[in-house]
Amino acid sequence: MSQQLLDAPHLVNAEASDLTYFALAATAAKPAENAAGKTARPRLYDLPEVLGGRYRIERLLGVGGMGAVYRARDLLREQFGDPEPYVALKTLSDDFAEYPDANALLYSEFALTARLTHPHVVRLFGFEVDVPSQRAFLILELLKGLTLDQLLGERPDGVPWSELQEITIALLDALSYSHSLGVLHGDLKPSNVMLAADGLRLFDYGLGQPVEGLLPGLPRLCRNRFTAWTPRYAALELLDGGPLTAAADVYALACVLYELASGRHPFRRLSAKQAKAMELDRQLQRPEQLPAHYWPALRTALAFDEAQRSITCAQLLEVFRQQQPPNRWPRWLGRSN
Repeated sequence: MSQQLLDAPHLVNAEASDLTYFALAATAAKPAENAAGKTARPRLYDLPEVLGGRYRIERLLGVGGMGAVYRARDLLREQFGDPEPYVALKTLSDDFAEYPDANALLYSEFALTARLTHPHVVRLFGFEVDVPSQRAFLILELLKGLTLDQLLGERPDGVPWSELQEITIALLDALSYSHSLGVLHGDLKPSNVMLAADGLRLFDYGLGQPVEGLLPGLPRLCRNRFTAWTPRYAALELLDGGPLTAAADVYALACVLYELASGRHPFRRLSAKQAKAMELDRQLQRPEQLPAHYWPALRTALAFDEAQRSITCAQLLEVFRQQQPPNRWPRWLGRSN
């Protein structure tokens, strides 16, 4: 997860109570200062061996920009004889967890993801706070398998279409389902997708948010003052300070699919802003692993300008489910190179 603090002084059109302190929003309250003039933050204790009196941490699984995921053993399930009492726990890093409303932000991730019941979206079991350590954490299913970035490490020339088709449809189905319920992912990239033993899983909605009007009371990152996009998968409008939209998720998804089909990022692992300045979109060619009749749809999804990215995730799914090319492409498809 790549992070960058912005120094733009403009205000945010949102209630301060909806913003996180570490979003550094101009309208958000700051933690109070003590008598010595230093910021007074709640005391944060070291991560205990057992969280919530129930989950014994065994080892670290992965670290992102704002948090970490651990393998843990559910002692209650173990007590009742469950042969597989293992779960994954996600908690915020020390730098983020010390802010007063950081736990509320983690809860917003839970509130979003818990609404998604889909075979290709990670399952969440709960949200809890370990009172002694003041650590909030999510309880998730423990996934075993390769992430797509690990798969790409094994397939430097891309994944053959015979294997890629199943991955593509599952990933499109998961994201299309999320969008249908008004949930935007916000950080789609190969390392946030896993090929588990029982199928693909899309996970880490930590930078996600609901579409306008859904769950308005939840705290959220103030995007005008804080961004945490992964630059090479971030749509141009996000890099220009625009809001997260379904179209931005489509761009990130298209970059991932292109990378899987070719073994390389569509724009040399550069950001959309850098790639547009170099006019790299003019050099885009269909990956050899991708059947020709799917290329116009994927090419449209890779458009830098949001107005030209005139295809939804559901429409992409419809195209990639077709075994034979249609007689004519819908009007929302753009010109392919």
